[in-house]
Amino acid sequence: MNDATLKKRLMNCRKILVVKPSSLGDIVHSLPFLNSIKACFPKAEIHWVIAKGLEGLLECHPMVDRLIVINKDMWKKISRTTATLKEVRNLLKDIRNERYDLVVDLQGLLRSGIITMATRAPVRIGFSEAREGSRLFYNVKVKGGRDIHAVERYMKIAGTLGCDEKSILFPFSLCDSELQSIEGIKSELKEYAVIVPGARWITKIWEAEKFGRIASLLPMQSIVIGSRGDTLIAERVVRASGGKAISLAGRTSLKELIEVMRHARLVISNDSGPMHIAAGFQVPVVAIFGPTSPVRTGPYGTSNIVIESDAECAPCFRKKCKDMRCMRGISAERVYARMSDIPGMK
Repeated sequence: MNDATLKKRLMNCRKILVVKPSSLGDIVHSLPFLNSIKACFPKAEIHWVIAKGLEGLLECHPMVDRLIVINKDMWKKISRTTATLKEVRNLLKDIRNERYDLVVDLQGLLRSGIITMATRAPVRIGFSEAREGSRLFYNVKVKGGRDIHAVERYMKIAGTLGCDEKSILFPFSLCDSELQSIEGIKSELKEYAVIVPGARWITKIWEAEKFGRIASLLPMQSIVIGSRGDTLIAERVVRASGGKAISLAGRTSLKELIEVMRHARLVISNDSGPMHIAAGFQVPVVAIFGPTSPVRTGPYGTSNIVIESDAECAPCFRKKCKDMRCMRGISAERVYARMSDIPGMK
């Protein structure tokens, strides 16, 4: 589709679908794109396909008119094949009936490509380098690039749609009525750091005892956050902190976790989704990177400190590793020394 045709088809754009089911960090990276297209198409309804468990990021959001929640992890289970086929059929019928004018696939995988195609929208846009053949389902393709930050990559699609791709704003939204359980902790601590010791890949996890050592040196209390699966590693951080940290791992909803991040004094984290939430709020982030690249997925903004591994093999982008030398080679002393650049940390 040429530029003139694209512009003509977008002139009366009234309903938009964004396909970006996961992950947590990737959806945070998509928020500036959401902000841009809402400003560009202020009268259009915006719907969003999101994975079950992550809907808390966009619930109550004034820029999103409808969330379409898919249980994509359950779709992988062979025992649920019949139920999955029924769910998928209903989903595809539902989105086709919405009659979208524009569909944006920010995920770039086969599943998201099929969802995009099933809408039959006149404008279906995604990245030219999208994986699993998903680019075959688009009629507008954008070269995103691999070695640029995810935020800037998504904003290239905004630019192609004639929207502002330079203003980077992270429009978070919260349902205040669901935040009562953490109000007492926030008011008691007044000022606190947040420690994020977990990550989706085991290779991205720095040792819990080193996080605890950092917590023991800070001039404030620390809150350790994470999912239920991070409970044990969070307890190890607390034990190593010498009484300077408390754990909320597995005890907060996604909305509550966002609120904890919003009011943090600083955040110390592996390459993880919560790290990106903190960066979106412009809370200073100290990020520890081994197998992944901060160029692509580092905390966005200028007030952050990134500690990268000195290992020759890094970044390798591997989810499994026998010795994990990249993360093990980063000392607590090195991280704490870099933190002295943050006001109030000396």
